[in-house]
Amino acid sequence: MLNRRSVLLASLAAGVAMSSKAHAGPSQPATPVNFDVPAHACDCHTHIHGDVDKFPFFAGRVYTPEPASPEQMAALHKALHVERVVIVTPSVYGTDNASTLFGMKARGATARGVAVIDDKTTEAQLDAMHADGFRGIRINLATGGISDPNVGRSRFTAAVERMKARGWHVQLYTTLPMISAIKDLVLAAPVPAVFDHFGGLEASLGLEQPGFSDLVALVKSGKAYVKISGAYRSSMLAPDYQDMAPYARALIAANADRVVWGTDWPHPDSSHVEGRKATDIAPLYQIDDGRLLNQLPVWAPDADVRKKILVDNPARLYGF
Repeated sequence: MLNRRSVLLASLAAGVAMSSKAHAGPSQPATPVNFDVPAHACDCHTHIHGDVDKFPFFAGRVYTPEPASPEQMAALHKALHVERVVIVTPSVYGTDNASTLFGMKARGATARGVAVIDDKTTEAQLDAMHADGFRGIRINLATGGISDPNVGRSRFTAAVERMKARGWHVQLYTTLPMISAIKDLVLAAPVPAVFDHFGGLEASLGLEQPGFSDLVALVKSGKAYVKISGAYRSSMLAPDYQDMAPYARALIAANADRVVWGTDWPHPDSSHVEGRKATDIAPLYQIDDGRLLNQLPVWAPDADVRKKILVDNPARLYGF
């Protein structure tokens, strides 16, 4: 069954498809940054889609993205005046983190990674990942449409068990109902949880929507970080997504030490589109990341708070 999020993203995808007969590739900022970005700023959510011959996609994927290279990412960050980056393994690679590592090595010491693992991933492999700059693992429940709280609780518990000895965080791409379902586990966990993309909230439902108060409470407790990233995944009010401002401000007010920012570049489209097979190329969303970054001073007018979000918090979380 299609939910509102699927309809929202499918509408955005249709708009992208109608705007260009050919695939446009990864977007680059069209709007200059309008504030002083602090030194060592970090984009905490990106992906690399390497050459498919060198980095083949997972057979069980639900979508197929266009390529997005380290060089294109470097151009993005040069335009945004952003030095550091966190590259996250997307669902299209399953548990193969090679494309993410490729992007990290291209960036050098200013990059960190978030991996996807399974029961077959050995401790020796995790040690090697740590040496390469990985600092967390991701549980992606949203792309596959997993809403069963028992599944979420089981996967989070298993991930924490694997990570507690090495101090990595557990990143989750999910929805507010799932966050409510695992709230007690996050509060008890010996490692931080990190919630992608505003915790998967839906902007039109308001601050009182079920689960948002739980996300705020977890951020306030210091046990969880939230990425104020991918605003277009929660809002239909392009291009500035003004309805996301109350949520960003509420999360920052709860605990500015547990908020990080990210682009979600190259903006992959994992939504269900009628007639599109998983192996068909899903055009990347064309998002103006300069305009997105310019929302940060709207959400956080204080420069010291912005430095926490862009520099201090990522440095603590990812070990820069």
